[in-house]
Amino acid sequence: MEQIVRADIAAFGSGRSEMANAMIEDSGVRVDGDRRRGRGAGVNPSGRFEPVSRHVFDDGWESLEELPPFKTEVQVEKPRTIITRNTSPDISFDRSINPYRGCEHGCVYCFARPTHSFMGLSPGLDFESKLFAKPDAARLLDKELSKEGYQPRTIAIGTNTDPYQPIEKKYRIMREVLEVLEARGHPVGIVTKSALVTRDIDILSRMAERGLAKVALSVTSLDRMLARTMEPRASTPTKRLEAMRMLSDAGIPASVMVAPIVPGLNDHEIERILDSAANAGAREAGYVILRLPLEVSPIFKDWLLRHYPDRYRHVMSLIRSMRDGKDYDSEWGKRMKGSGPYAWQIGRRFEIAAKKLGLNQERTRLRTDLFKGNEGRTEQLMLL
Repeated sequence: MEQIVRADIAAFGSGRSEMANAMIEDSGVRVDGDRRRGRGAGVNPSGRFEPVSRHVFDDGWESLEELPPFKTEVQVEKPRTIITRNTSPDISFDRSINPYRGCEHGCVYCFARPTHSFMGLSPGLDFESKLFAKPDAARLLDKELSKEGYQPRTIAIGTNTDPYQPIEKKYRIMREVLEVLEARGHPVGIVTKSALVTRDIDILSRMAERGLAKVALSVTSLDRMLARTMEPRASTPTKRLEAMRMLSDAGIPASVMVAPIVPGLNDHEIERILDSAANAGAREAGYVILRLPLEVSPIFKDWLLRHYPDRYRHVMSLIRSMRDGKDYDSEWGKRMKGSGPYAWQIGRRFEIAAKKLGLNQERTRLRTDLFKGNEGRTEQLMLL
């Protein structure tokens, strides 16, 4: 978004975030506060594939007051397949499932936001209010696991959008997916920011007893005010730690993801988060440096100017120091951890704290030898 790019230049050139804020406000790209109450993004830019760019402005008829607040809308999506595969060399899984597209948690830094552009929607407020549910996910999964020659490896869930976001209470897609995985003896690794994961402790504990499940809770900050502005509809940090304790007590391998680490904003909390997670029963820990690909960059910058204008220059300077002077570097091996002295310092702090707390002493390896392949498919064919 050109307006935010110009505001960023002004903030660094003049040293005044107030001027940058005023430039964005006057440009009409920022959505009125009452319309976006309880949301993370403050803007709703057109997707990068759209031929036109829309801007809000007062035409003199006071029509802006008639615009309704952003409400969560859910559409049903009917994909042909449900398992997504990747060949990325810097992540530990090669397949994943996304029960939903878009995420109501509204995390302002979410690297999945740009995917909404493929739907002709905005990565901004549309991403957290116009959602897509895949109610056929369990049926499609069972069908794919029944295919001849399927080789089981851990399926990751929660790597793009959160499978336990608020609408899961109604749709229960994630629970149905777990029921299929349990019946098939297929391993699964879950990442979430939601305490709703404890609803499925009954299934997860049975799977964990067989070495088929593990869960990671993402804890970005222990500061409730910071968490509320960054992740407005995710569970509070306290609730996430409580969920970690419940999972651990139920025999489910639990870990913590300190993610994302935003330099100059929450990086001072690394040791506190790890200590709290270890006390809550976490066995393993990981971290990710803030990523700002494509439209995420202007959305995050607008958020930072709105909530922490006095830290804007400091935070963005540190981010760029870890990304070779850019907002983001997508190079394999660098995109998650960054590079340079500050990134190195964060890595060493994390490693020292984790070692002191006894985290990552052993890595949970899930089993694949219990998988039941196409037996179910064979029985079904016999009925035809």
